Amino acid sequence: MTETLLSIVLVLEAVVLFFATLAINGLSGIPGGVVLGVGFSLMALFVVVSLVQRFAWGVVLGGILQVVLIATGVAHGFMFVIGAAFAGLWVWCLVRARRIEESRLSAAEGGDA
Repeated sequence: MTETLLSIVLVLEAVVLFFATLAINGLSGIPGGVVLGVGFSLMALFVVVSLVQRFAWGVVLGGILQVVLIATGVAHGFMFVIGAAFAGLWVWCLVRARRIEESRLSAAEGGDA
């Protein structure tokens, strides 16, 4: 459950990064090649990390990417808000998925006894 929920959040963030990259490219004074290169690299990184959420180090890496997304607010201020919202969603999904897994485990143990 944890792997599924966290992977969904990371892929949604990659989609948001696509649109943010296009918007920042048109709205900022940062050279277009830099914006597109960094934006598309981050999108690829988010998708790749979504594939390794089954490992503990993948979850940690996903958490680090939440900080990276918030840091994109340096390019456009609204990304601070978007990054914080996704970081909150990330934490909520992590906590909720762990609770669901614990509940399933205790139900399975109770059913066998």
